[in-house]
Amino acid sequence: MHAPVTTRFTALRPCLRLWQATALVAGLVGLSGLSGCGYTDSRAAHRAQMTMIGMNSTDVQSCVGIPDKTKKISDAVQIFEYSRTLNIPSTNDSTLIPLQSVVNLTETTLGGAGKTCIADIRFENDRVTQVHYSGDDDEMMGTDGVCSIVTRGCVRQPLASMRHVKKGVFGPVSAFHSPRLEPQPATPPTPDTPAPASAK
Repeated sequence: MHAPVTTRFTALRPCLRLWQATALVAGLVGLSGLSGCGYTDSRAAHRAQMTMIGMNSTDVQSCVGIPDKTKKISDAVQIFEYSRTLNIPSTNDSTLIPLQSVVNLTETTLGGAGKTCIADIRFENDRVTQVHYSGDDDEMMGTDGVCSIVTRGCVRQPLASMRHVKKGVFGPVSAFHSPRLEPQPATPPTPDTPAPASAK
């Protein structure tokens, strides 16, 4: 005589739980592998926003490179703009493992398929006062991760004119938001710019 259907499924229940747990762990390991680089890249980009404050334009060009565009705002203020694109090789689907489909689905679901960064570095009196990022620059984990390709040279080989920022997980650098900028003193008006009228 055959065992009832409910008895057969009850006997399989421990195997199903083990299989489900294994699949869950494998999925989490896979996702953490995909997002790990985004986390470290985001921290590197945000770290540069702090360490580059105070550098002169010659040092910036020696570790970032020659800017793609420059804009002179006044005699004392200028902007260097760098535009970089991340080359991401695509994977081919095989008949057994549809890797590209999994990557596309993950990027669509979690976001962070950025490939382009525009970094604007503001100089006042030939010293960096601000570093801003824009563009499609987020990776799967963290923000502005693609922008690490712009500032990587400065972060990997710090120059003497760079600020020291505490490293480590508990340091002031986050992967999820840009660091807070310290208030900058107002630039004195140049002869072409009229001074603001005082309130009476």
